Amino acid sequence: MPPKKKFTPFDPGAYSKPFVPLAGYEGYQGFQPGAQGQYGQYNQYNQYNYNQAQFNQGYQADSATTSGTSTPISANASSLSLSSLSSALKDVESTPVTEHFEAILAAQSSSDMHAAAEKVADALAEAGAQAIEKFYVHENIGALIKAKNSALAREGAAYTLSTIARKFADDPIAGAYLLASYTVPFDLLSDKVPSVKRAAQSCTEKLYSYYSDEAKATVVLSKLLDYLNSSAKWQAKLGALKNVERLLEDLQVDFIEPRFVDALPILTNVMHDMKPELSKAATKTITELANRLDNQDVVPRIPVIIKTLNDPRNVQECIKTLSQVTFVAEVTEPALALLVPILNRALNQTSTSQDALRQTVIVVENLTRLVHNPREVKAFIPQLLPGVQKVVSTAAQPEVRELASKALKVLEDAEKEDEHKTRVTQDEVKADLAVDDKLDFTLAQYVVPIVELDINTREFAKLEANLKAFFSMSDEDASAQVGKYKSMFADSAQKDSDEEGIEIVNADFSLAYGGRMLLNKTTLRLFKGRRYGLCGRNGAGKSTLMRSIANGKLEGFPDKSELRTCFVEHKLQGSEADMDIVSFIASDPELCDVGRDAISEALKEVGFDDDRQKQNVGALSGGWKMKLELARAVLMKADILLLDEPTNHLDVANVKWLEDYLITHTDITSLIVSHDSGFLDTVCTDIIHYEQKKLVYYKGNLSDFVKVRPEGKSYYTLTDSNVKMAFPPPGILTGVKSATRAIARMTDVSFTYEGAPKPSLEHVSCSLSLSSRVAILGPNGAGKSTLIKLLTGELIPSSGSVEKHPNLRIGYIAQHALKHVEEHKEKTPNQYLQWRYQHGDDREVHLKQTRKWTAEEKAQMAKPIDLGDGKGPRVVEAIIGRQKLKKTFQYEIKWKGWLPKFNSHLPRDFLLEQGFLKAVQAFDDHESSREGLGYRELSPPVIRKHFEDVGLDGEIADHTPMGSLSGGQLVKVVIAGAMWNNPHLLVLDEPTNYLDRDSLGGLAVAIRDWTGGVIMISHNEEFVGALCPEQWHVKDGKVVQKGKAAVSGDRFEDSSGAPSSTTSAAASDADDSPANIKVRRKKKKLTRNELKEREVRRRLRYLEWLNTPKGTPRPPDTDDEEE
Repeated sequence: MPPKKKFTPFDPGAYSKPFVPLAGYEGYQGFQPGAQGQYGQYNQYNQYNYNQAQFNQGYQADSATTSGTSTPISANASSLSLSSLSSALKDVESTPVTEHFEAILAAQSSSDMHAAAEKVADALAEAGAQAIEKFYVHENIGALIKAKNSALAREGAAYTLSTIARKFADDPIAGAYLLASYTVPFDLLSDKVPSVKRAAQSCTEKLYSYYSDEAKATVVLSKLLDYLNSSAKWQAKLGALKNVERLLEDLQVDFIEPRFVDALPILTNVMHDMKPELSKAATKTITELANRLDNQDVVPRIPVIIKTLNDPRNVQECIKTLSQVTFVAEVTEPALALLVPILNRALNQTSTSQDALRQTVIVVENLTRLVHNPREVKAFIPQLLPGVQKVVSTAAQPEVRELASKALKVLEDAEKEDEHKTRVTQDEVKADLAVDDKLDFTLAQYVVPIVELDINTREFAKLEANLKAFFSMSDEDASAQVGKYKSMFADSAQKDSDEEGIEIVNADFSLAYGGRMLLNKTTLRLFKGRRYGLCGRNGAGKSTLMRSIANGKLEGFPDKSELRTCFVEHKLQGSEADMDIVSFIASDPELCDVGRDAISEALKEVGFDDDRQKQNVGALSGGWKMKLELARAVLMKADILLLDEPTNHLDVANVKWLEDYLITHTDITSLIVSHDSGFLDTVCTDIIHYEQKKLVYYKGNLSDFVKVRPEGKSYYTLTDSNVKMAFPPPGILTGVKSATRAIARMTDVSFTYEGAPKPSLEHVSCSLSLSSRVAILGPNGAGKSTLIKLLTGELIPSSGSVEKHPNLRIGYIAQHALKHVEEHKEKTPNQYLQWRYQHGDDREVHLKQTRKWTAEEKAQMAKPIDLGDGKGPRVVEAIIGRQKLKKTFQYEIKWKGWLPKFNSHLPRDFLLEQGFLKAVQAFDDHESSREGLGYRELSPPVIRKHFEDVGLDGEIADHTPMGSLSGGQLVKVVIAGAMWNNPHLLVLDEPTNYLDRDSLGGLAVAIRDWTGGVIMISHNEEFVGALCPEQWHVKDGKVVQKGKAAVSGDRFEDSSGAPSSTTSAAASDADDSPANIKVRRKKKKLTRNELKEREVRRRLRYLEWLNTPKGTPRPPDTDDEEE
């Protein structure tokens, strides 16, 4: 008997056609980093002048017609006979399983086929996993699926694979050798015989469930992508797409993100398939993939991005959408993989308008600036650089060339920047583990990507298990190897050193909030007595981390029985507001064993004397409430203090006290979140910085940290580079022609709270103008907030008078700013603003204490008034109008029971004498608000734009309920509400309390550039010093006004001070100067000929204007030739 021919190794060409490039693109090898990719090839088609069929034909040719016309429409189009298949089996080298495969081919019943398949699996299990390759299982199964005349043989191919996977369920090594057959069941999904389809579906499930998550994310997904890029039948590709979709649902985000670069071009290619079912499924899959992106700037725009990938005619629309996004989130490789093909096309296609080019280069610059690790962008720079350089050289408009030059410099700087060591490569893994010496080729190709993923995603527990399984390492060797990889990266925990002291926390954890991953597989390591400043960008999750520790929900953090923690934050007490201070502390469940004497002593330690301890909690100012929380921490004998913005409500003296307290108590470990850079510099011994969802440790205080990480400088300077705010200009005030004229005045005002033994304020006189920039300073509880409430009408003075311009609109942001919105948690910010202004005036104003009618005032309204006009006493029904009367106003009165024609006009002073103060104030508020809102359209798009102007993302404003917003976001809602009706005076009570550093910089720049009056209370000396040249010091019920001083313009990043600060002091004198009196020139009467010449000039000017571009303002008709 002649020897059997040795089988040639399996040729992938048996199942897929070779890659056929598009005509004219023969050198193209599919998507590669640094090339434009398949999507970018079609820039030759003009955006408006290309044929859709030609476009689709181009995409089809590119992947050897992925399914379309070259894919057999009918299933099982093979023409192989059973005899030729039997011959093919005989050509395979004889192995212990050959006879069983021949039995499957010859089987006449399901039971015979099942028995033969079981024998194949048993033989392989006995020989070991490597026998799957040695016994040519994949080749034999490949022959079975071509059996045209034997459905049982085709079913047997799927059943045999399922049985093998079941037999090797506990052997991870077998996956390497089964991988070649992973896509075989998809070929059977187009079979006409239902039993074959069912077997194929079952096999697909069995193989999918066999592989680990790391294998699915690496080698399995690669196998699926190669299959989708082949010329398989469309039904088979549909099955592969469903498998990819399931994989996307099951895997964690950090496993999927590294695959964006590989997957997006292939899925985009399938999305352009001529078979509509396949195209629709691919669109769904690519949308699922894009939605796994962890970038809150890009995710809301995914529909328009996918629409553009599907039809490149939408490129300019997509670029316009992206140009309207304020990018603030860190940009990573997956986000760039999604956006770069669109940006590249916009840069290179000839049909892109100059405006679109301008928007594109701006987006390129913004995205590149937000890449923290240069490694993320390195692969895309070669794609973007040529397009940007082309714009620099050829753009028609100078502005576009200038913007492109800036973008080019940013790209070139990013290209030169050194990468942070955050990942290993497959080559490094192979060299480090000596893979080629220890594993055969097939197993090495399978294991290396899995190990690489474990290392790069910091899955060190899984890495240790895989090292033991694939490399047969001992526990000690595997642990040592994992330790080596842990120490390689910048985001590993602090290195051990003798000076650290006693380690009290060493926790490995991940942290997510609202479906968003904040920290991923990182380490929190704390040592006794050290003070850690927690720094990171807005929304990084600093407060969420502290709250998780306080609630005992942080994985790996020691239990409260081992380590006592106390979360010190400023919070409002509701039900406890009427309790005395000692009782409030005693009511804490964790302090139930502490006696009242011990509580009293602890309170004295933080500054509460006997008189202060008798006060109710509700009567304490914000600073004293914070000290109350510190007293609670002292009594708990906390090992770790969690301080969330501890200096927000403390005056300068109390901040110094807190600094001394933390520094002297060396037995307490502190974890601090604060935007007070001076406080962090004084207190911190270490900085923990959020970098790429990891905690990275730096020795020293904030100044030392900035030397290593220059981006930390944003904690020192006020800048709007990350969060931009812009306030609407104040409207015109009737009769106010000078910015220094008083628009609000207090005269000899005193005020005493009900039940208080002494007045909070005595004999206070002060005034404000449109040029005012006033800071109210003073210790906690001195009466600063009371002064503001009196000035704005929140409180009624006990004596003295408060006057303001009748049309004055005041934007008020209270110390506890969230009280404005806490009753509307179910509304979105957009809905809240609609509710607040839906009746034409501010509904929050009606909730003021000064606007609520008392029983006496209601009785006064019902008293008849006799004007002596012969019509007898009448009762006022309402004030319905107002008009100017000399230097004041007169109001139109509607009388109860009288027709409108009998209405009367009464002077303001007369109505006030008759007790109609609140009615007059309410009408003045209505008129001033109506005047401010006259320029406002209360529609959702306009409101959204207003929110974006004050730094709140438009998507959040439209769709997120206020109950789900952070404190900083809610403050922006309050600011937007206060500024909606174009106020003349902005009143800010502790505006910095709830804002992060970026938002604080945006607010400071917005206030500096605003032209209205500003009065604020703030203990943030940096903020006040940069904005307010005038200071009012409140102490012991007295107000002392300090003279104007120069503002510290160098505290802004652009080193410019407030525009009004330098002019307000001298404005009054300058306006009163005789040299500034403007004499009105008498107009010369024109002759008949001069009038004709003027008409000719005007007509020519009008005709010239008609030929200008749309939107050009019409020139004025003037006889001044200089104009």
